[in-house]
Amino acid sequence: MTDLDQLTQSLARNLKRWRGERGFTLDALAARAGVSRGMIIQIEQARTNPSVGTTVKLADALGVSITTLLDYEQGSQVRLVPADQMVRLWSTEAGSSNTLLVGTEARGPIELLSWHLMPGDSSLSDPHPEGTVELLHVTSGELTLVVDGVAHVVPAGTSATFEAHVPHVYRNDGSEPADLTMAVSIPPVRRDGR
Repeated sequence: MTDLDQLTQSLARNLKRWRGERGFTLDALAARAGVSRGMIIQIEQARTNPSVGTTVKLADALGVSITTLLDYEQGSQVRLVPADQMVRLWSTEAGSSNTLLVGTEARGPIELLSWHLMPGDSSLSDPHPEGTVELLHVTSGELTLVVDGVAHVVPAGTSATFEAHVPHVYRNDGSEPADLTMAVSIPPVRRDGR
């Protein structure tokens, strides 16, 4: 079985599990996530490899991290994630990228990501569920963080936090690459779906 096959099987199993734990019907999850019922069926039957965007929408709707949906090795209290098992979520031909480093479900999903943005590159993020908070620290270069249409310049050595239930953009308007580390805290979904 290839790594992709293993991830596809893991996603199918984990999506079914979390949908069941939340008590969501296929239609309820489709409505919450903005993903078609047919796509969810295909994913749960391991017949398709959805885009990262679709997987993120499903994770957000379920109130779990993308790590939880993709993870096929759960168990020990301490989990080491080697570099070759980190998940590249986004990249551009110019060399920009963001990588999910690690995540947990403790008191709601928390994810730790590493970003590398080349000059002129940007990444638009759809609004996350109400209560989602992002924290970031720029380690080199300069980030332009646009939250709900308002731009904020975040130079190296500076940290920022914001409520991420509004559209937001990570942009490098400078002439040097920008590197940052980000944590995303997603509120847990209650069993009644709220």
